[in-house]
Amino acid sequence: MSNDSLSDTDRRALLEGSHSDPFSVLGPHGDILRVLMPGAVGVQAQLADGETIELSGQDGLFHARVPGLRSRGPLGYRLRVRWPDSEEELFDPYAFDSCLSDGTLAAFSQSDWRAVFDMLPRLEECQGVPGLRCSVWAPNARRVSLAGDFNGWDVRRHGMRLRHQAGVWEFFLPHAQPGQRYKFAVLDHQGQLRWKADPLAQQTECPPDTASVITDPQPYEWQDDAWMNARNASPEQPVAIYEVHAGSWSNEKDWDSLSDRLPAYVSAMGFTHVELMPVAEYPFGGSWGYQPLGQFAPTARYGSPAALAKFIDRCHAVGLGVIMDWVPAHFPDDPHGLARFDGTALYEYADPREGYHPDWHSCVYNLGRNEVRAMLLASAHQWLDRFHIDGLRVDAVASMLYRDYSRAPGEWLPNRYGGRENLEAIDFLRALNDSVHAREDGSITVAEESTAWPGVTGSTAGGGLGFDYKWNMGWMNDTLRYMKEDPVHRRYHHRDMTFGLVYAYSEHFILPLSHDEVVHGKGSLLARMPGDHEARIANLRAYFGYMWMHPGKKLLFMGGELAQPHEWHHDHVLDWNLLDQPAHRGVQRLVRALNQFYRNEPVLYRADSDPAGFAWTIGDDADNSVLAFERRSGDAPPLLVICNLTPVARHGYRVGVSRGGNWRERLNTSDAAYGGHLESDGQSWRTEDIPAHGHSHSLSLTLPGLTTLVLKPVD
Repeated sequence: MSNDSLSDTDRRALLEGSHSDPFSVLGPHGDILRVLMPGAVGVQAQLADGETIELSGQDGLFHARVPGLRSRGPLGYRLRVRWPDSEEELFDPYAFDSCLSDGTLAAFSQSDWRAVFDMLPRLEECQGVPGLRCSVWAPNARRVSLAGDFNGWDVRRHGMRLRHQAGVWEFFLPHAQPGQRYKFAVLDHQGQLRWKADPLAQQTECPPDTASVITDPQPYEWQDDAWMNARNASPEQPVAIYEVHAGSWSNEKDWDSLSDRLPAYVSAMGFTHVELMPVAEYPFGGSWGYQPLGQFAPTARYGSPAALAKFIDRCHAVGLGVIMDWVPAHFPDDPHGLARFDGTALYEYADPREGYHPDWHSCVYNLGRNEVRAMLLASAHQWLDRFHIDGLRVDAVASMLYRDYSRAPGEWLPNRYGGRENLEAIDFLRALNDSVHAREDGSITVAEESTAWPGVTGSTAGGGLGFDYKWNMGWMNDTLRYMKEDPVHRRYHHRDMTFGLVYAYSEHFILPLSHDEVVHGKGSLLARMPGDHEARIANLRAYFGYMWMHPGKKLLFMGGELAQPHEWHHDHVLDWNLLDQPAHRGVQRLVRALNQFYRNEPVLYRADSDPAGFAWTIGDDADNSVLAFERRSGDAPPLLVICNLTPVARHGYRVGVSRGGNWRERLNTSDAAYGGHLESDGQSWRTEDIPAHGHSHSLSLTLPGLTTLVLKPVD
């Protein structure tokens, strides 16, 4: 035995949990072994050759001289710790070398998202010993320690190693087990202790609890190879999306139960994709996931990460793609989260004119920092890799692009050129899309972008942002405003139904009737239709018919297909009992029929981005509130779409057509099968040689009130 040469300053700092470099004094140093075990009554070193050495000490700090100890490595000895009521045997975490390579740290500092994958917490072997390898970026912290179930949440026991060149703290904890909870105890630059969840955690406790959880390393055994190999990102394919809030779709609120019902339902309804509102962990349920903190962890509200993987696998098995809402724009300021992570504005901009979002009272990511960019890009790819997500819908893109978004003059800072554009966010979004498309595996990206920013879906090489699709918020707002009007007044708002075609080909658009349109006092889709209940149902059916026939991919929020009368609330389940009523059941049948018709008629999706795929037949009959157009694609037979958006039937209404001969009714939204009043039997009409609307042939039709009709030439 030997007297310990540890200085009083080091000793005090270790016992107080404030030592900035515990690796410099704990573990093997020459022939001296030092161990910090606060609360232990004794510690022995059991050498690999069988010798046992008792360590001496007090106040939880123990030491002994063990000749040649350093050369033995971490497997050369174990610690036997005697607690007041138990004993445990473990490897010494301070005997292990660094876990992260200099190359990984350099790449992380240079915004390489692949480096973050090496930094994710994981159970693996290090120098022949199984345990938890973890790391955290906190360059301005005085000290970071790992605390959790494995050490009684004692901040003194497991102080981490700082890799100065990257500001990253790392640690390897032998014997850690799946399911154990942990946090980082961050002593910030001012000496304040901050308890922080792991920003890179792949599993968390269920809110309102906030700890990170060590993830089971056993990989999920996917069964979707055929799906993954066949999917593609071509815009010339049908896309009909069913948007879902997992917690309120049904009374079954976990992934395992949802796997048994939701994919089968959505597939039977004819949709091509499910879009999940954010499932990355978030603290406040009322944010619906749009204020996430765990960018790598599925929310524990609905089950384990493996259960989410099973749900996605089940979707793929029935032919459904899965799109996930992803939020790189902002994050909440909960104390266990990213805000002021090491006592400084690390993930967010320091100046509130850049770093505080007035709409959501949240923090704005500083996308000018390489490490923040790397973390977020890694998050995006993790969902694509680990969970086989088919696409990411990026939320709040407009708020990212403009520095003055929702800010009054004087409340925002211009960019380096004096402009309002957020140059860092633009670069980030381009990097995101380039990296996703470089995968060449059919993954897609979608922008929720509500302004006239040019080239959202344009190539990055040509100066665009590089998204595959953009939500057409203008079309949504215009058409819903029109449909809200009493039919007698619609003649004065006709332009709202036609204006979307002026810019329909400027981007690759998705037509969204999303959750945002049925909350915050706006009412449900049905509630926004005018008239009595029967008229509202008829209006909604006609509107759906117009939407599905209009150029652009489709998105419908859950409950729309039920003609839900009540505004959506995240704590309330959809009104499935509505299907007991013929009118509501009819709307559901119509949505199913529209999806099937849409998917079976290539003219409705192949030319979405080609102006030649659409031609107005009647776009100016405001007095009668009638619209008519053809959808076309190459030499395929066209479809004639006619909408009568008043409750007055139009008899002998003449419509010009591009082909002579017989035209047959293929879809009628007032059919009795859909809850309407007509018994449609696929009747047909023969053209007359009477010129109309620029064509030499025309049809004389009866247009039922509040109805969308679709006709097709008969060969």
